[in-house]
Amino acid sequence: MAETVIECFYTLSSPWMYFAAPRLREMAARHGARVRLRPFDFPAVVPETGGIPLRTRPQPRQDYHALELDRWRRHLGMPLNLRPRHYPPGDQRPAGRMVMAAQAAGLDAQALSQAILTALWVEERDIALPAERAAIADALGMDGAALVAAEESPPVLAEWDRNREEAIARGVFGSPTFFLPTPGGELWLWGQDRLFFLERALAGDAVQTP
Repeated sequence: MAETVIECFYTLSSPWMYFAAPRLREMAARHGARVRLRPFDFPAVVPETGGIPLRTRPQPRQDYHALELDRWRRHLGMPLNLRPRHYPPGDQRPAGRMVMAAQAAGLDAQALSQAILTALWVEERDIALPAERAAIADALGMDGAALVAAEESPPVLAEWDRNREEAIARGVFGSPTFFLPTPGGELWLWGQDRLFFLERALAGDAVQTP
């Protein structure tokens, strides 16, 4: 029987992925599925697909974004700073490539990803700094220095480019976006508040696909 793979396109600066990741991991385990993390270059993708970076949105939309974050942090019981000191990070791309390097090495990339997101959204740490990323990985028992070095390795950079190209080709415009193969086609879901539909599909219920 073919393995069920949930593809997750996201950025390492996304508060919505911070909220989604624990439930996504638990959900995949319940249904015997595997999560494939696919960090992508958000600034390069969204101009092609219609997404709008938060800091370029009109102020009412930015204010509502903060309101929604507050609602979800209280609903989920997860700590989060509404305006963290280092958001947006100077460059979130190396953090994404670090997660990809960990995934390629067979390490717990989901744990590393969530630790990086927690560092940004809870701990007021600057994930753009290599030393911070190395320390985050070290705290999980990983070789932080090796993972930082691997961020710029040819295989990781090639996969990074593929993630960007596929995100554009598949119409990804926000983070996180999930793809799941189903009998009726590929299920495409944007946002952590759509995880309900992802679980329905994993359970075998029919969910409309594009």
